[in-house]
Amino acid sequence: MRRRPGIGGLQTAAAARDQYRLLGENVAKIRTDLMKEQLSTFRTQLEEFARKHKNDIRKNPTFRSQFHEMCAKVGVDPLASNKGFWAELLGIGDFYYELGVQIVDICLATRAHNGGLINLQELCSLLCQKQKTARDSVTEDDCLRAIGKLKALGSGFEVISVGKKKLVRSVPTELNKDHNEILELAQARGYVTAAEVERTLSWSSGRALDALETLLEEGLSMVDDGHKDGLRLYWFPCVDSTPAAGS
Repeated sequence: MRRRPGIGGLQTAAAARDQYRLLGENVAKIRTDLMKEQLSTFRTQLEEFARKHKNDIRKNPTFRSQFHEMCAKVGVDPLASNKGFWAELLGIGDFYYELGVQIVDICLATRAHNGGLINLQELCSLLCQKQKTARDSVTEDDCLRAIGKLKALGSGFEVISVGKKKLVRSVPTELNKDHNEILELAQARGYVTAAEVERTLSWSSGRALDALETLLEEGLSMVDDGHKDGLRLYWFPCVDSTPAAGS
C-alpha cells in the first residue's frame, strides 16, 4: 500500500511552489525591465533619426509614412499634441492641422455634388491641386492621419470602406448594409439602375427602390431619366471616376 505524504512532505511541496512562483515573478520583472530599457533606447535613437532626417520627413510623403510606422512600433505618437518635442522638432502637428483644415474646406465645397461622401483618392488629388504641389505630395496615409485627428474632435468626419474603395464621410448620414452594397455595385460604371440592383443582389423591387430613394434623398446620388431605354440611372459621384465640376 502506497503511503500518502505527511505534513512535512506537504510543507516541502508548498515551499517549492512558492520558490517557483517567486522565480517566475523575478524572471518576468527582469524581462519587463529589459523591454523598458530597449524601448527607451529605441525612442532615443528615433529622436536622433528625426533630427537627422527632419527635412525628408516633412517633404517626402513616403519617408513620412515610414517614419510614422517606426514611431508606432515604439509607442510614440508625433501627432498626440501640438506641443512638446515632436511638434517643435518636426512641425508635424502643424502639417496635419493645416491638412485637416484643407480637407474640411474641400468636403464642404464638394458636398452639393457628392452629398458629403467623397472618394479618398479624389480627395488627395484635390488637396494637391489646392496646395499647387506635385500629385503625390499628399498621400492617402497623410489624409487618413489628418481625418483621424478631425474625428477625435467629434467633427463627424469618418473614413468608410465600400468594396475596394475608401470614402470620406463628412455628414452624419448612417449607411446600412443595403446602401453599402449599392455603392459597391455602382463602382463599376458610376451608376446603377433599380433593375440591375434587383437582379445582381437578388432583392425585391421594393427593397431596391427603398434603398435607392434613401440614397437620393440624402444627396448621395443623382438621377438621369434621359437614357435611350427610358431607364432611370442612379449616379453616385462619390464612386464615379469623373472629376467634379469646377474641381
